[in-house]
Amino acid sequence: MRSFYEGLIATRYLRSTHRRGFVSFVALMSVLGVMLGIAVLIIVLSVMNGFERELRSRMLAVTANATLEGLDGTLADWPAARAAALREPGVTAAAPYVEEQAMLAHGQRVIGTEVRGVIPAEEQRTTGLAQHLTAGRIGDLVPGAYRIVLGSALAGDLGAQVGDSVVLIAPQGTPTPSGIEPRMRRFYVSGIFHSGVYEYDSALALVNMTDAERVYHLGDRATGIRLALADPFRAPQTVRALAIALGGGFYVSDWTRKDPNLFRSIEITKTMMFVILLMIVAVAAFNIIATLVMIVKDKQSDIAILRTLGAGPPNVLLTFLVQGVLIGLAGTALGAGLGILVAHNVEFLVHLLEHLLGTRFLDPRVYNMSDLPAYVEWRDVLKVCAVAFLLCALATIYPSWRASRTQPAEALRHDL
Repeated sequence: MRSFYEGLIATRYLRSTHRRGFVSFVALMSVLGVMLGIAVLIIVLSVMNGFERELRSRMLAVTANATLEGLDGTLADWPAARAAALREPGVTAAAPYVEEQAMLAHGQRVIGTEVRGVIPAEEQRTTGLAQHLTAGRIGDLVPGAYRIVLGSALAGDLGAQVGDSVVLIAPQGTPTPSGIEPRMRRFYVSGIFHSGVYEYDSALALVNMTDAERVYHLGDRATGIRLALADPFRAPQTVRALAIALGGGFYVSDWTRKDPNLFRSIEITKTMMFVILLMIVAVAAFNIIATLVMIVKDKQSDIAILRTLGAGPPNVLLTFLVQGVLIGLAGTALGAGLGILVAHNVEFLVHLLEHLLGTRFLDPRVYNMSDLPAYVEWRDVLKVCAVAFLLCALATIYPSWRASRTQPAEALRHDL
């Protein structure tokens, strides 16, 4: 410890005394400034990560990892395509489906929606939508029963409940001597699902694939094949390889193409928020400069005595560098701890504020979700802490250099 007396002096200068408590108070404010800046930055980045992660997981629960469709909108030989898909490396499940537009009528209410014809057993393997049913079972969609499962928001807009009947109106008409008549079929609501993504909850209905083929006069044709993959992030390469293996002539898509601009905008927003909120840490770093300058001014006589006892400019420089580093280290550690703690409990805090204020911060019709999830990415935490600590360390250079240039004779002249 004697070889590092600069550290002992630095910690002593930071401790408050009855005469110079103001300096230590300013140092405490600098620590709090760094702490709050880092905590806010970690919380905001965690919320952005949670939003992106939750949106992706909910989207994958409703949509397949990838789809393979015919160029004309139908796939005649879908059993062969499904068998080839199951042989493709990385494909864990493949299910045919029919997807068409329709109008649903219940009482006086008529709403446009997307109708998806599925095979219930295969649907459970390709997506997690079957696990999001709040009423009924996906297995209730048996062929010929003409049952339908509605999204929660769609059911609410229609005013329909389990057991009610709705009329499905297909956009294709049936020619008759009196003109074109719309195709209509009565379906019975057997279930309601809630995926958490308003886009699907408000405009998606599930029926049995055989019933959909009959309503839309598709025969034995399907719209395409839905794929579930072991690695969803390899969906673009996997579905493209499958289309090539089948000889081409298919329209391929995957979950990354559903809302590419949304995920890109989230990444851009994260970067911009990191830069903007880093300014808070920069302001706290300027407070460290002010704190050390005040300490240097206050300790002029002490510095002069140290110089007369043999301490060189590097020793004085190191003494004040240690002070600044300790302030930055304390602020960084406390800020990281506070940020991680709040990020892990942000959903509870948001619900608490909503209850106290009697309002709702997140409208699912706007944000596609009603909760505010947060996910702490440790890479982001390390990046924030490293950059913040570097700023704090850089802020100590000028005051420390100024202290090392103190001349003993000039400093002691005023104390004689």
